[in-house]
Parts: sequence; structure tokens; C-alpha cells
Amino acid sequence: MRQLMDIARDANEAKRAVAKLGTNDKNRGLSAIADALLAHTDEIIAANRADIEAGRASGLGEGLIDRLMLDEKRIAGIAEGCRKVADLPDPIGEMLWMRKTPSGLNIGEKRVPMGVIGIIYEARPNVTVDAAALCFKAGSACILRGGKEAFHSSLCLTGLMRAALAAEGLPENAINLVEDTTRDSANQMMRLNGYLDVLIPRGGAGLIQTVVQNATVPVIETGTGNCHVYVDSTADLAMAQSILVNAKCQRPSVCNAAESLLVHRDVAAAFLPMAAEGLAPSGVKLHGCPRTQEILGEAVLPATDEDWGKEYLDFEISVKVVDSLDEAIDHINRYNTGHSESIVTRDYASSQRFLEEIDAAAVYVNASTRFTDGFEFGFGAEIGISTQKLHARGPMGLTALTSTKYIVYGNGQVR
Repeated sequence: MRQLMDIARDANEAKRAVAKLGTNDKNRGLSAIADALLAHTDEIIAANRADIEAGRASGLGEGLIDRLMLDEKRIAGIAEGCRKVADLPDPIGEMLWMRKTPSGLNIGEKRVPMGVIGIIYEARPNVTVDAAALCFKAGSACILRGGKEAFHSSLCLTGLMRAALAAEGLPENAINLVEDTTRDSANQMMRLNGYLDVLIPRGGAGLIQTVVQNATVPVIETGTGNCHVYVDSTADLAMAQSILVNAKCQRPSVCNAAESLLVHRDVAAAFLPMAAEGLAPSGVKLHGCPRTQEILGEAVLPATDEDWGKEYLDFEISVKVVDSLDEAIDHINRYNTGHSESIVTRDYASSQRFLEEIDAAAVYVNASTRFTDGFEFGFGAEIGISTQKLHARGPMGLTALTSTKYIVYGNGQVR
């Protein structure tokens, strides 16, 4: 097992080599990684099976088991994500602007690598590859610290990626895995000043807040997802039902799944039975306000203030009848986590107010919140969904993993 400080030193050596790689070399490395994942699918699934068996034995919920699970289709999707990242324009070296100052200096801003990027994450083995691929294309080395739940999967995936880079004559220490999954290793990573240029936590609220509150290195805060679907008074109700069912049931364990439904009072009597009917096949539990209970009866559990702010990550949802668009916007801005929010409406003015007034990283009109994803947004993959407002917000692709520096050309100017 490589010790964390050895990994940090290796990554800092590797960052210089990665920063010098041209676009073709980086793309060659990513293609080699994709090929290796597909060629070793059975090996990855076997490692993942060990994680799933250990997770079930320890009482891990089925929502987290779903996040943890890898099969041929998901591995193929991860490999395709690597190829998509390779196909993206290389942001490194891009001149954002250049202008001449009154002193005669030509000053420009250029996009450059971050250096060494640390990622702390939980039971999501796909993050191991997504993060490594994005960091590599962005010209940076990475230090990955996954959770114990995905240890065997992450170890296998990292080994395959490092071997693929080495076989291509590329720096394998561009991708590093912290094999110590104890809390001590996470605490050490939070204090790797001088080695880590940025640290990105990706996981549940507890993990994210622990990193934000305790790290001494710069942190980009990714967020939990208390996402809402609001059905407006003019909504196409069949469309609203389809969007709701997809947003809640297609994959409830992820951060862009809907956790709360708001319905305008004018359509509540018509839509709530449709909503219950659509959610019933998945066994979704409803936590509703008194008006929701009046319409749907005893099948609805009484909602509490805790329910309005809860990220269930399971087949549960809170439901509230609201009197107006104003009330819907106020409720969402009070309880949301700044992730993804959707309105279903046929009224243009309502859609524009929702877009303007909702404070979230992604705001939708007549579409499911499940689209908040780097792959779906055309970024190839993502390092996480940032819910903060400094530097990066929303799905974090290549450009979010870069920095800039100023390039200044002179002709003997002094001040």
C-alpha cells in the first residue's frame, strides 16, 4: 500500500509531465483506458461483486447498492465517457482574451492546468474513472480517495488505468488511489497544503460538510440534491406525470432525482391521483401536506418540516399543494440545495419567472431533473455537481478543472 505522502509526492512530480502533454497524447491515453476497461470487464465485475457482497452484509441500503453496482452496460458507459472526454476540445492553452494597454503591454489570459486535484467520494466506482479521465484531459494529476464500500472496484479500475497509461509511455502517476479508506486518510488529504491545489468532495451531505468545515486546502463544494418538480396551473398533466415518474423513479439514489413535488391548487385534484398512479408501480412512499392527504387519503403519510428539506435517495417523495407560483418559488428557494429544479407549465411568463427567480445550478422548463449530468450536458463526464457560486457551478466538466494565468508581452516597459 502506497502511503499518502508518497502518493502526494508522486502526483506532484507527475503534474509537470501531464501539463506538458499535447492533446494527441492525452487523447491516446484516454482511448487506451477505455480499451482496457472493456477488455477487462469480467475482472471489474468480479471486483465489484466483492464490494456488493460486503455492502449487503454490512446492511448497506439498496439505493447505495445501486450506486455501487457495475455491470457490462455501466462499464461500457464509463468507457464511452472516456472516449467522449477525448473527443472534447482541449481547454489547456486556450487564450481567453488579449488586449494592448496604454503602456504598450499586450496582456492576455490563458487557460492552464490546476496541478494536483484531490477527490474524496463514497460508493460510486464510476467516479474513479470519470474523475481520472477529466483530470488527465485537463492536464492535471489526481489523487482519488474512494469510500470503503467501493474499495475493490476502485482498486481494480485504478490499476487498469495506470497500466494503460504506462503501456502508452505516459505518466502512470497521473492517476493515484489512496488505498487507506479510514477517516485518518481523509483528514490528511484535507490538509495536504503544498501538494493539493484543490479538493473536491463528492457524496452525501455528511461527507461534503466535513470536508468544507475541516479542509485547509481549497475546496470546491459539490452538493446534495433536494430537487423539486413543480406542476403549474397550466401544465400539460400527462407530460407532468411522465416527468415526475422519470425524475423520481428512473434512478432514485442519485443527486439529480426529484425528492419533492409541488402542485398548483387549480390542478391538484386532477393531477395528484395521476401522480400517485404513476409512482405506484415503484412503490413510492408519499409524504404529503394536509391538502394532499385530503385528495389522496390514507395512502399519504403526513409531511413534516424535515420532509421538505430531505434528500431521500430512495422511493419516497414529499408532496405539497401550493396556492401560486410565488409560493412554489419561495418554498423551493427555502428548502432546496441549489442543485436542480423543474417547472411543468404551458405559460411562458411563468416559465421565465421560474428560470429567473429559482436559485439553483440547473433550472428546467418541461424536462426532468435527471438531465443534470456531465455526459448529458455534453461534457463527456463530470467531476461532480457544484452547488456553490465561486469558480464553478453545476456539472463540472473540463473547463471547471482548469485555472488561468496572465500572459504579458512587453518591449522594455518599466513603471
